Amino acid sequence: KDQGYYYGYVYFRQVRDKSLKRGYFQKSLVLISRLPYVTFFHSLLKLIAPEYFEKQEPCLEAACNDIDRWPSPCPGKILSLPIMGVIMKLRIPTCYDKPGTSQLVHTAPMLWELVLLGEALVVMAPSPAESSDTVLALVSCIAPLRYCSDFRPYFTIHDSEFKEYTTRTQAPPSVILGVTNPFFAKTLQHWPHIIRIGDMKQPGEMAKQMKVKKLKNLKTLDSKPGVYTAYKPFLNKDEDIIKQLQKGVQQKRPSAAQNAILRRYFLELTQSFIIPLERYVASLMPLQKSISPWKSPPQLRPFSQDEFMKTLEKAGPQLTSRLKGDWIGLYRQFLRSPNFDGWFRSRRKEMMQKLEALHLEALCEEDLQMRIQKHTEVEAVDLVLKLKDKLTQAEKDHLPVRVGTLPKLQAHIESIILSLPDDLQGILHKPPSP
Repeated sequence: KDQGYYYGYVYFRQVRDKSLKRGYFQKSLVLISRLPYVTFFHSLLKLIAPEYFEKQEPCLEAACNDIDRWPSPCPGKILSLPIMGVIMKLRIPTCYDKPGTSQLVHTAPMLWELVLLGEALVVMAPSPAESSDTVLALVSCIAPLRYCSDFRPYFTIHDSEFKEYTTRTQAPPSVILGVTNPFFAKTLQHWPHIIRIGDMKQPGEMAKQMKVKKLKNLKTLDSKPGVYTAYKPFLNKDEDIIKQLQKGVQQKRPSAAQNAILRRYFLELTQSFIIPLERYVASLMPLQKSISPWKSPPQLRPFSQDEFMKTLEKAGPQLTSRLKGDWIGLYRQFLRSPNFDGWFRSRRKEMMQKLEALHLEALCEEDLQMRIQKHTEVEAVDLVLKLKDKLTQAEKDHLPVRVGTLPKLQAHIESIILSLPDDLQGILHKPPSP
């Protein structure tokens, strides 16, 4: 779930009608959600839309009443969801569940690098569904690392960024676009990485054709499926995974099994890549013994690229990955990418909150009543106000404190207030003005 995006799911109906100029009556039902559950919402629309086209608004009202009673999504748990007289079974994916696409067998490791580094990518597909599925598969291939750039599963000439993305006066931004309009084959020809996919109804044939090709070979309208790029991967090609997936294509292995292999491969690759970063960033955390209840929480040490690079010699991805190549170069490029920036901001926030939590816990272990006796009333009031601020902030930020810490801090605040004169007690007990 990402609060920055809405996802639209469409059920389109076309009925022949000779009385109309176009010869067809066309109507769509669109479901909008913040959740990227593609298969589920399309299945849901297949249930609701035909009924809606027949019965109109009462059908939607009934469906909405059913949906209002659904439990909140819970990753990894199988949910039974009543809708229009039937029960839909759904397992919410976890961060380790990732879609895959069998057309990208040959190029999967290279595409992983391109997505990891936040490169500008455009997917040219024959239909909106195939475009969307491929873009979402690409975005999720670096999980559990979050993709922090923009992505548009189905981009059209009507989108507000059309002019920005098609201009040749500046480099394409860090974004993954999915398009179907042949017009884009010309207007986006200058993009550095272009994926052309064929009809997914013939995965066996298309998988054989999905190879890396030079950008100069990209013709405007008649290009074959493939990845058109001048990019040179940092890591060597993983022949084992390619052979394994190709064998699956030859043996007509079910796509779910192929995707499971690809999911596991990407997960292990991303984990091998991110573990050294996690280990180094954890070392930036101050020692717990340096946390004093009467001083501000200590600061994290700054991230040093040179220092991190030195750790890779003995504790790099080679410990968990069989892949050879220029890992150092890949890390250097990654550290300049939006994905690193987003990841580090998130990790830094988590560690800052952990420091605040440890500081609060240290405060709670102090005998504040004894300490306050050595201070003036003004200092006592100042301490109460600061502790109240800390308590409010801790509740707001959901700091990861030990159970019982916040009630204990509240009790400390109350005991200090009760030790003060009545007039000050009255003031400090007043709720803060909104």
